[in-house]
Amino acid sequence: MLCEGDITEQDVDAIVNAANSDLVLGSGVAGAIREKGGPSIQAECDAIGPIEVGGAVATGAGSLPARFVIHAAGMPPGGNSTEQSIRSCVARSLVVANENGCRSIAIPAIGAGIGGFSTQRCAEILMEEARAHLESSTSLEEVRFVLWGEPTYRIFEMTKDAAAVAAGLEKLRSRRAAE
Repeated sequence: MLCEGDITEQDVDAIVNAANSDLVLGSGVAGAIREKGGPSIQAECDAIGPIEVGGAVATGAGSLPARFVIHAAGMPPGGNSTEQSIRSCVARSLVVANENGCRSIAIPAIGAGIGGFSTQRCAEILMEEARAHLESSTSLEEVRFVLWGEPTYRIFEMTKDAAAVAAGLEKLRSRRAAE
């Protein structure tokens, strides 16, 4: 599911923070989580961090409507995100959500803002990881991509549509091969 909006307002079991590996809630998504969730989230991060780039950990959600914030370390402090760091931290975030019995999760465009990564490639990676996770045994029933601003939303929408067309073509090929 795609929606444009503020991830801190999502009524889900967990929201994902596009974090740095020091777990310092700076700007962007992390700053919004810090401002709206309150100081308890940073305090929990301080007790846990730092973590490896590509890792993910859960904290409480403070004053946010979610139960958990899953901090996905897509980059080092002051650094950039890479395809591998995004893929790894998103996959790990989904596992952490499952370990905490979450049924719904909201994920931002990790790495596509401050992390300096291509929004198009970010969308492809996030959707690939969500699809793969949902095909496994998991407590998650809904993976919601919450995107800030219409341009990012439109890129994710086009990526989702392209994936649906590719899946449809693959079904046709498989059906023809079986005939």
